[in-house]
Parts: sequence; C-alpha cells; structure tokens
Amino acid sequence: MDTTGAPAEHDGAALAVARRAEPTPVGPRRRRALAWTLVLLVVLVLLAVGWVALRAWQAASALQDARAWLGDVELDAASVDAVTDDLDALRESTQRAAAASSDPVWRAAEGLPWAGDQLEAVRVVSTSLDAVVADSLPAATDLRALAGGGLRLPDGRFDVAALREVAARVETAAGTAADAHADVAALDPDALVEPLADPVRQVQDALARIDAGLGPAGSVAGILPGMLGGDGPRTYLVLALNTAELRPPGGIVGTVVAVRVDDGAVSLVDSRSTRDLPGLPAAVAPLTSEELDTWGPRLGRWIQNAVLTPDFPRAAELVAARWAHSVGGTVDGVVATDPVAVAGLVAATGSVADPDGGTLDADGLVDALLRDSYVRHPDPAAADDYFGAVAASLVASVGAGTGDSQALLLASRRAVDERRVRVWSAHPDEQERLAATVGGGAFTSSELFADQAGVFLADATQGKLGAYLSTDVTFRDARCTGPSPTVDVVLHLDFRPPDGVETWGPYVAGTPGPEVALGTLLTNVSVWSARDGAPLVVTRDGAPATGRVTTVAGRTVQEVASRLTPGQTQDLVVTVPLQDGAAQLWTTPTLTSPGAVSYRCE
Repeated sequence: MDTTGAPAEHDGAALAVARRAEPTPVGPRRRRALAWTLVLLVVLVLLAVGWVALRAWQAASALQDARAWLGDVELDAASVDAVTDDLDALRESTQRAAAASSDPVWRAAEGLPWAGDQLEAVRVVSTSLDAVVADSLPAATDLRALAGGGLRLPDGRFDVAALREVAARVETAAGTAADAHADVAALDPDALVEPLADPVRQVQDALARIDAGLGPAGSVAGILPGMLGGDGPRTYLVLALNTAELRPPGGIVGTVVAVRVDDGAVSLVDSRSTRDLPGLPAAVAPLTSEELDTWGPRLGRWIQNAVLTPDFPRAAELVAARWAHSVGGTVDGVVATDPVAVAGLVAATGSVADPDGGTLDADGLVDALLRDSYVRHPDPAAADDYFGAVAASLVASVGAGTGDSQALLLASRRAVDERRVRVWSAHPDEQERLAATVGGGAFTSSELFADQAGVFLADATQGKLGAYLSTDVTFRDARCTGPSPTVDVVLHLDFRPPDGVETWGPYVAGTPGPEVALGTLLTNVSVWSARDGAPLVVTRDGAPATGRVTTVAGRTVQEVASRLTPGQTQDLVVTVPLQDGAAQLWTTPTLTSPGAVSYRCE
C-alpha cells in the first residue's frame, strides 16, 4: 500500500484533465490555411475597395461629362433643337454613371460609415439623372414637333390625335422629373466631401429647373385634347382685359369673345362689348359674406368688375354665369389675356387688320389699343368697338393657324409666365389640373399658393389713365436670418400722362370725385397676406399706410389708397415673410411689369 500520495488511478485522471486544458498545438498545415484565409479576406477587401474606387471614378467621369449641359438645360421651344442634340450624348454619360453606381458591391459599400453617404449620393444623382434623360428624350422630341408646327394640320386645326400621343409622353416625363427632383433634393450637400458637394448642388438646381419646366406641361397635357374639342365641341369665352383701367388680373373686362373649338378647329362665334352686357340690379350669382364685405355687390353686378377678385377661377365663374344669363348657351371655359400678351401673339401670327384702316403690328398694338384709340374715338361706344374688333381679329388669326408656330408657342409661354394669360375650365377634372398651375390664376382657391402673398392694383378713377402708369416691383432690406426672416417689397408707381389729358373727357380722365382735379389717377392697392398669416406692414413714401381691412379665404386684405397727379411718383413698401429664404409675390400685370416676382436669399 502506497502511503505517500493519491491512488494511481486518480493521478491518471488528473493528468488527462491537465492535458485537455493545454492549448492544442497548431500544426504547420493549419497555420498555412489560416494565413491564406486572412490573405484572401484582405485581397477581397482590397478588390472590393478597388472595384468601388474604379466604379466611383467611372461614375464621376460620366457625371463630369454631363455638368456643362446641366448648367444651361432648359426644356423649352427656344432651345429644344440644341437640347435634343445634346441629349444623345448626355444619355450615354448618364447610363455609364448609373451602371457604375448601381452594382451589388457598390450598394453593399453604402453601408459603411461616412463613405457610404458619399457613395449613396453618387448613386442617387446618377440614377435620377439617367431616368430624367431617358424620359426627356421623347419629351424634347415632342417639343421639337410642337415648335415646328407638327401639331397643326394644313387647314389650321390642331392635330388632336397627335396631341394625345404627345400628352402621354410629356406626362411620363413630368412624373419622372418630379420623382428625380425629390430624390436629389433630399441629399444634404453639406454632409458630402467638397469635390462631391458642388456637383450635387448643381444637379439639384438643374433638376429643379427641369421639374419646373415639365411640371406644368405634365399637369395639363392630358386634358388638352379634350379642351381642344377632341371629345366633342367646346365653347370658351375669351376676355380681352383692358390695362388702361387696372384690375388685379390686369384690367377690366373690355370685350368678351365666344370661341367654338371642335376637333381642333377654332372659330369665332360671338363677340360682346360691356355695353352689350350692362350692369344687373343684383349679383348674377350668390356672393359670400367675405366677398360682399370686400367688394360689395358690384363684383357680381357688372361683368367689368368680375375681375376685382385676384382669384381667376372665381372671376371666371361669375363671367360664365353672366354670359349664360344674358346670352345663353353652355360655357366650357374662360380665358383672359391683356394687351401686352396680345402684342406678343401678334408678333407670332403677323399683323392684324386695323379697324381704322391698314394693319397693326406688335410694336404699335399697345399704343393703338390703350392710347390712340381714345383720341381717335372720343365716343366710348366707338372706342369699345375698336378694342373688340382687334381682339376678334387676333382670335380669328390664331384659329386659322397663321404665323410661326414656334414663335406662337414662345409668346404663349412668356405670357403665362408673366401671368398675362389665365385659363379656367367648367369641367371639374380639368379645372383641378389647371388650378395647380400659374396659368390657372387660383390665388385663393388653390392650396399650392396658400403661403404666397399678393399686392394688387385696381383703378378707382373710372377712366383710362392706367395706360400712362408705369409700375416696378423690386426687393430690398432682406433679413435672411433670425427667428422671423423678412424682405421688403417695393411697389414703385410713376404716372406720366400727356399734357392736356384732363380735357379728354370723363371716359379717359375719369370721375375722380369732388375736390380731386381731373387727370389725377386714383388706385386702390390691396395687400394680401398669406393664408392664416399675420397682416402685412405697409408704408407709403416712408409713412405708415392704413386702410380698410377685410378677410378673404383666410387672408387678411388691407386696402391702401394711392393718389397720383401727372408727373408724380410714389413708393409703397410691404414687408413680407420669407419661407426657407424665399418669397413669391403675386401682383397685377401692367404695361411695364409682370404679375409675379420672386426673391431668394443668397
């Protein structure tokens, strides 16, 4: 018996446990396998990094090829030929960029901290641009056909069948542009490396321009065939607004021309002056309490005053109701335009007949309509007839398909951009789309313009002295930072009628009222806040300006009086809030300034 330690079998068990606790020796073969695995992983990582770097270089190179085009891109009729030519080369560049930044390795690398944000920005920009260019090609081709007269048939009719095909492609292009704009706008350039940040900002600006250019076209393209009589005859009222007597959309209703459109053919069917549509004893349609408080029953009693409201859909409804009341028949829509827009159209269609003999060209049209006609025709009836005859002659020219189609398209676009053309449809589905565009003039009736303020002019002299009023709207003293950023809007008025205008009779000099000299121009300036916005602060020649205050559609309306004697100037300053560093202001289109201005902080 061993008395010096544990039993032998216990020693054996302990030895086995001890041996199991020791590290297992790694043989040469296993060490080599582990080393090769590590090397393989490093190689794969390096290959992935190299692959992404190569693809990044390819994408950056392709996007660099597109940068010059992006700086000047405008999808309009003026540059459509150059755009179409450039798009072929651009398409190849954007395809390369999109392919380089969309493979699985690239997408996996987007999960990396910091670097992934840079890679994601390149992919979003590349694929967005590629989608826009792919859909812009047919849209630009369609614009070329439109600009070249491809949508007008030899007899002057609009080719409604061709227009339906064009509309479908333009709608697709507009939707793609809107999606791409939203995706790229969501990127934060400040979070990107500087070599990438500036190109992203440039693409954001370019896609914003493309979206702004195609968006309105996409909104109305689908309804144009129906509006042009493709689904049955339509009757429209064309309002010739007289800027010599201002109203918020441009001027009083001078003449109403009824136009029939049937399968693309445009024809004149009736024309009425305001003498033919005299004031009614009561409003032609029920007015709201806000309308009565702001304008009284005159808004619905006289067709000239239907445009006292800056909301064109409401004005058009009242005009259509008046036509149905006094003339009869169905009205499918209303279009309004002013002499400046008419002059642009005459430049495209060619001279129109002068009712007094000879012809009128674009350069002399405004003077002939708003100034000379009142000298040659002191009788108001004769002056109205002259105005109406010129308006009817222009409608007939457009309907006959005369003039240069591209020039006509450009003139129409310029007039819409300057708010000199407004369109309303009696068909709800069409009106919904029109109201979403600036051409719809839906200042108070569309949610899209709820945060935009307005400054509008309405003549209070009851004459035609507005033909000698120059207006200018500018911005100054922007306060772009702080809790309540604002900018001052300056409305400059300059009244310079010819000597002796006060002797031209009340039809021109007006009836300014007692203790006001003939030849004095009285204007009501109405200042509209944004919807649910605070009343705007107004000064006149540096002093606080106040007047009657009402509310319309959630907007505060302040009416400020302006009085100008011949040769006098006046500045009205309105302080408006900035939204994201920008302000869009609606105003009255006059002979010297458009119906909208905008400001953006630098």
